[in-house]
Amino acid sequence: MGESITEATIINWLKSVGNYVEAEETIVEVATDKVDNDVPSPVSGVITEIRFQKDDVVEVGTVLAIIDSNGKQETRDKKQDFVEKSSVTPSAVEVQQPSTHNLQLKSNPNAFISPLIISIAQKENLSIEELQSIPGSGAEGRLQKSDVFNYLKNRKYPIQSKPTTQNLQSTTSSYPKPKINFIEGKDRIVEMDRMRKMIADHMVYSKQTSPHVTSYIEVDVTNLVNWRNANKDPFQEKYNEKLTFTPVFVQAVAKAIVDFPMINVSVDEKNIIVHNDINIGMATALPSGNLIVPVVKNANEKDLVALAKDINSLAEASRNNQLKPEQIQGSTFTISNVGTFGSLMGTPIINQPEVAILALGIIKKRPEVIETANGDEIAIRSMMYLSLSFDHRVVDGFLGGSFLRKVGDYLEQFDTNTTI
Repeated sequence: MGESITEATIINWLKSVGNYVEAEETIVEVATDKVDNDVPSPVSGVITEIRFQKDDVVEVGTVLAIIDSNGKQETRDKKQDFVEKSSVTPSAVEVQQPSTHNLQLKSNPNAFISPLIISIAQKENLSIEELQSIPGSGAEGRLQKSDVFNYLKNRKYPIQSKPTTQNLQSTTSSYPKPKINFIEGKDRIVEMDRMRKMIADHMVYSKQTSPHVTSYIEVDVTNLVNWRNANKDPFQEKYNEKLTFTPVFVQAVAKAIVDFPMINVSVDEKNIIVHNDINIGMATALPSGNLIVPVVKNANEKDLVALAKDINSLAEASRNNQLKPEQIQGSTFTISNVGTFGSLMGTPIINQPEVAILALGIIKKRPEVIETANGDEIAIRSMMYLSLSFDHRVVDGFLGGSFLRKVGDYLEQFDTNTTI
């Protein structure tokens, strides 16, 4: 599943106990980090046991199912054995309420509580009594994620739990959570999807981990804009690829990282990991409104044509939800083109475990004072703001500012004689 992946969520089983499967035939769909994956059978045979069900969160490396490579047909005894095993529940499950104390969930064979349900209960502040009162639609009365969300849709929001002495003591010195004014019949609740929850957790973690500092510069990209306008059609005809500004941005960042390698690092407690590879992540908006970061690997080793092909391919895969796990892993620096949405500039949040992220604003024509052989003159120029957010634990103002200025220099001094 990739080095950074520690757990996966079962999305759907395509086969059942007793089914015969061929080697390499997809048997289960799982979701890891931000990408859904199909898991094929490693052998041909009969599925004799399935150990996890839909919506279960499972650690990477855990056995999901057992396949008898000598099996030829399903047997009723094995199916019955599976049902009996799957209905076994722990005698007690502890649920940590967000602002209270540990409570014990009594055993209920008709309402098995999975780790995913427990996680939802924590986030939604569901009490143990509420969980136990929700009818389960799964096998043997098992509580499914859909059961909980259906309950939440009809639940008066927000429900304030009764304060206890322990609650009052633990929250005396902390700022109280603001009350949400929810008007039934007018306001509506939109459930966060899995990806949005991951993005939210990742952003909060980044802000809590890295002290963010943001620096800004303005660059004159008139020559670059003119070159791109003159070459985009010939580039399309010659390579059957679109020529956007992104390959030039990635190339400029990669060159600047070579000049300032300490911006291409990660922090591991008291150690600084200096990455040899320069892998540029590109924050990309999906049609759903969510965000994903495909990665251009070894960007410093590629010319503009190779970068354009890689970037166009990654963008297409992003739009069609066809990115592979390896295509969103391993970034060492990230760029975010906020100008795509018309933003003048941005203050991006660092993509952990990196230590810096660059935002590129919209390119706008403005009257500017320029120096010429005849003295200062006012001319129409294409201008753009660059903003660099960096982790002040390891990146000081000198390094952050010098790196940002170097990126700007590469863009301003773009060689208009560059051939395609």
